[in-house]
Order: sequence, then C-alpha cells, then structure tokens
Amino acid sequence: MSRTDPEPTLNDEAARAGWLYYVGGLTQDQIAGELGVSRQRAQRLVSRAMAEGLIHVRLNHPIGVCLDLEQALKSRFNMTRCRVAPGLGPNTDNVRAIAPAAAAELERFLRMPEPAVIALGTGRAMRGMVDAMAPMDAEQHRLVSLIGNIAPDGSASFFDVVMRIADKVHAPHYPMPVPVISPTPEENAAFHALGPVKKVFELARAADVIFVGVGQMSNDAPLLKDGFVTRRELDEMQAAGAVGEVAGWVFDSQGIYLDLGTNTRTGGVRITPGLDRPSIGIAAGASKVPAIASALKSRIINGLVTDEPTARALLSHP
Repeated sequence: MSRTDPEPTLNDEAARAGWLYYVGGLTQDQIAGELGVSRQRAQRLVSRAMAEGLIHVRLNHPIGVCLDLEQALKSRFNMTRCRVAPGLGPNTDNVRAIAPAAAAELERFLRMPEPAVIALGTGRAMRGMVDAMAPMDAEQHRLVSLIGNIAPDGSASFFDVVMRIADKVHAPHYPMPVPVISPTPEENAAFHALGPVKKVFELARAADVIFVGVGQMSNDAPLLKDGFVTRRELDEMQAAGAVGEVAGWVFDSQGIYLDLGTNTRTGGVRITPGLDRPSIGIAAGASKVPAIASALKSRIINGLVTDEPTARALLSHP
C-alpha cells in the first residue's frame, strides 16, 4: 500500500538526523548540510531522536521513505522480505548503514522457538551484520556455512562468520571444511567426497533460511581483492557475462550460473534459484546494483537488506 502523505514527519527528520549522527558519525554541521537545515535545527533534531527513543544503537522509528522503497522493491522483484536502511550520505561505508538492519533481520529468525537450520555466506556485509548483533541464547537452532572456510594460503577465511555468530548466540555450528576455491576440479571433488564434508553439505542444502552477501564481478570484485581469483580468471568470467556472485558462485545478468571459470572449483553449496524458503541477500553499494538485480531476477535471493541509495538504483535498473 502506498503512502498518501509522502512528506516527512518531524520524527522522520529526527530519526534520520539521529542515524547520521550516531551511526554515520557525521558532525552536526555535516548533518545540517545533508538535510538542508540550519546547524541549530540539526542539533535539535538529534536531541529529539534521543528524547523520543527513536535512536538507541539501531533505528527504532521506520522512516516513511524507506517503507515506500521496501514496498516498491517487493513489488518489482516479488520479494518475500525487504528491509531498507537510511543512507549515510556520500563517501561513507555502506556496510555501516545496513549492518544494524541485517542484524535485526537475523535476530528475528534466531528468536523463533521452533528449531531451524540457518545457512550463512561470507563477506564484509555478513561480518558487519554479526558485529551489530546482540548476544542471545538460540541453542535450538543450527548454524551452517554455505561456503568453504579455507583461503588460498591455507589460512582461515577472514570473512567467515559462522563461528562468530555461534559465539554470540550459543548455537551449534557447522563450518564448511573445504577451500573456498580449490586449485582443480578434481581436488574440489575429493574434498566433497569426504564423509564429514558430505554431512555439512547436506545440512546446508536443506537449510530453512539463508543469509548471504552479494558480490560484484566488476574490476573491484571481492573475489579478486581477497585473492580467490586471478586477474586472468576474472577476465575470462567477465567475457562470459559474469556480473555477480553469491557464496562464491558466479552468475550472469540473468542470474544464471556460469559453467566455467572458478565455478568448476568452488567449494560449498550453490543456492538453487527459486527456493520456497527465505534466501536473504545483505548488500548495498552502487557497484553491486547489477549483481543484486540479477540475483533477485532469477531468485537466487528472494529477500534483501540494503540502503536507500541502492534501493533507488535497483528500482531504476533496466
């Protein structure tokens, strides 16, 4: 349902000012510039956000424009879940904007009393989500990784999150004990033939809910920056139409997985498009828009936590 009054309320403005101050770390002068108000009004808005209980660590007052964007995105991409966090302004870290909203979304599932298997990808956004989570007891659930946890040099993958979450919620957890990307398809197959890996793989494949980051496959691809693919491999996949990746699996502009490149050697579980269970992407940023749109198009993900600028870009994406 669309809002009949698109004008922001006083609490909308106060919540936005409080978000920029307490989460974005902006000064009152910067907030005044961002909102187009005087410094004195910016100061009063920040004070009101605290006095009215709109800001603690997270945003408690839903800003109207974010609700409108959520509804528009749900309609455009036929999503089951969507959360849009206020943007923090230009030249800021998108992860800081979406991490609290993503944490709240995961906590919603963790608080459910019925035991569930929650599968998790990796990446900066996922790690930001975990850092923003509140500790709780969720021993009834099981946490499982979708992707390998071994980096090319044999070390533990820096952005693996399963153990971090397990420490916060005291739930049983199952890391995927294989390389993120093996040197050869034969080695990848050998890892997946091991008994313990098979058990983790089957647990992840049957998960009740999925949370994943979405990576772009442009020249700033996370897989390249983190050393999981070479420049030559990225060039090959870009030439084949690669635009994004989820849990290490690379797909094209239609959200169709490629049958070449690192996809022949990726460890872990490939998310099946069109699942009837929640598969929620945690991602924001202009460079990720084509990847997010493609993953939504094929329903590799059917839910999303993002920020305002990304939401607007997705709605205007061809």
